[in-house]
Amino acid sequence: MKISTAIRAGKIALVFCIGLFSLLVGINNVVDYPSNFLFVQHVLSMDTVFSNSVLKNRAITAPLLHHLAYGLIIFAEFAVGMLCLLGAAQLLRHIKRDAEVFHQAKLLAVLGLSLGFILWFFGFMTVGAEWFLMWQSEMWNGQESAFRVIVCIGIVLLFIIQHETNTDMK
Repeated sequence: MKISTAIRAGKIALVFCIGLFSLLVGINNVVDYPSNFLFVQHVLSMDTVFSNSVLKNRAITAPLLHHLAYGLIIFAEFAVGMLCLLGAAQLLRHIKRDAEVFHQAKLLAVLGLSLGFILWFFGFMTVGAEWFLMWQSEMWNGQESAFRVIVCIGIVLLFIIQHETNTDMK
């Protein structure tokens, strides 16, 4: 196997792994809806942040809005999963093509990875951790797990956007 093919295969495998991960997270959230719904409910309600916080007026306590937020999260997880899996399949179909064709085939993968980064960074770190002060909760703090996902997705995104050359593809 040529190094350029191995690099492309690695990119495809990593995009596939992120897609499978996100799809499984979405499936788990549907199958075990109540468990992670509690997480969303407590974060949005801000009922476990520091009692003296002057920012508790940001709390959202309407159950309908909790379900809508959780539904949006689940939808985004499925979208990330599908975009990445379809992106990996698209890249696999073009693994032996020239560098520009392979590079152009990255669209779905880049969209999926970017959406995943947005979901976990903006959704969990910015909105959840900072706006709703999730970091103040001992029990409902998902910062560490969100950060792990952000780092993994970010590394894969940086790797996949690297342009290949046509060296040794023939």
